[in-house]
Amino acid sequence: MTKFDLTSSDATGLVDGVQTREFSARELVEATLRRIDELEPSVNAFRTVMGTEALVEADRVDSLTDAELAALPLAGVPVAIKDDTDVAGQSTMWGTAGDRGVCDQDADVVGRLRRAGATIIGKTNVPELTLWPWTASEPWGVTRNPWDLERTPGGSSGGSAAAVCTGMAAMALGSDGGGSVRYPAGLTGLVGVKPERDRVPVGPEHGSGWHGLLVLGPLTRSVRDAALFLDVVSQAEASRALRDVIACPAPAIRIAVSTNPPPGSHVSLSAARRRTIDETAELLSSLGHQIIEVDIDYGLASLWNSTVRLLKVGHDDVASLPDRSRLEGRTRAVARLGRLIPARALRHALDSEQRITDSINRVFDDADVVLTPLCAAAVPRIDSCPSRDAYRSLRAANTSAWLVPWNLTGQPAITVPTGIDHDGLPTAIQLSGQADSAATLLALAAQIESARPFRRWSTTPSADS
Repeated sequence: MTKFDLTSSDATGLVDGVQTREFSARELVEATLRRIDELEPSVNAFRTVMGTEALVEADRVDSLTDAELAALPLAGVPVAIKDDTDVAGQSTMWGTAGDRGVCDQDADVVGRLRRAGATIIGKTNVPELTLWPWTASEPWGVTRNPWDLERTPGGSSGGSAAAVCTGMAAMALGSDGGGSVRYPAGLTGLVGVKPERDRVPVGPEHGSGWHGLLVLGPLTRSVRDAALFLDVVSQAEASRALRDVIACPAPAIRIAVSTNPPPGSHVSLSAARRRTIDETAELLSSLGHQIIEVDIDYGLASLWNSTVRLLKVGHDDVASLPDRSRLEGRTRAVARLGRLIPARALRHALDSEQRITDSINRVFDDADVVLTPLCAAAVPRIDSCPSRDAYRSLRAANTSAWLVPWNLTGQPAITVPTGIDHDGLPTAIQLSGQADSAATLLALAAQIESARPFRRWSTTPSADS
């Protein structure tokens, strides 16, 4: 493969190349590091690049026998890790200026990636304490969307999204407490999966996992890569690998199309994003699926419930920092709001989770999968993202209001790219399902991908852009 091929192929294709010795793991890492040298100054995806360590790991992979190499599902693949998850020998900065010291060991999920043959290429930028749906912080700067450098790649996994989108990593780990994998994946033309709660280990560095809201998941260039990633990092051994499931034809299912946002989110779906939903529904209908239009009963308390948890997490995370003197003003404001919330309010939020989940899940009485918008409007410009005010920042987060309820219920959801809008920017939708529906969601996403192949970002714009 050429240098460009090595940084544009999906991870599954790269694994095949390394295992068949078409190219070496070292050649793959070297090509990835060249791409980082070329693009990173303008994109700012990485908080730190682990080039030397990645080359050492690549040489170890190349030294294996053919049989040993064949046993590694991620043989030689460069993977980026969001900078809220521990990597041995590196600090976990969480977008802050305070260094809590070098980590002694990998997080569980990082260890699983390494044992599968992945090479960790670096740690990606996040907003301070991963609180916001864009990626910018005072100590680490602004991360930009490669499709348009004046736009945000979203957040809080924006650095991971920008890295995978450009080929500065073949796949990346993100975390999702309210859309933080799915939203940036959608804004950069990637597949992003929020797995069901407890499928992927979150590790001690994530504490309570945002009181149950947060999970770890992949950002990838293809659906098969997302399935591969989840097969590698999942805690429970499934009877059948997800990557085998999506290779089979997707059966006809009932798909509920829902565009009503949770009450209190105060968002209005743009005409362009409504067209994205309609066009995807038409495609799925043409593929034999039954389409029904519904309004999901999110309940009046769903937004309040997740907001209480978010604010308490903000307070607790700030309180855990050894040095709070250099925090951004809006981060301190979130911590103050969290301090005002009594413990009984958090207990009530946790106790009412099942009631809200039952209300939302009534949609599955008549449907197998739900199709919703990813966000209300076009990819935001960086200069439109609030830079200081906590209240404006919290309101701005509501643009992806359709994503948050599935964190509350703990059920799986996936972002699927659908096309390019009139500004030349990616469009996407969200598919979500019941607790055991990951295979169904991935199979449906793979069918969309096959029927309407995703256009990936390229250094050479296509003729229709």
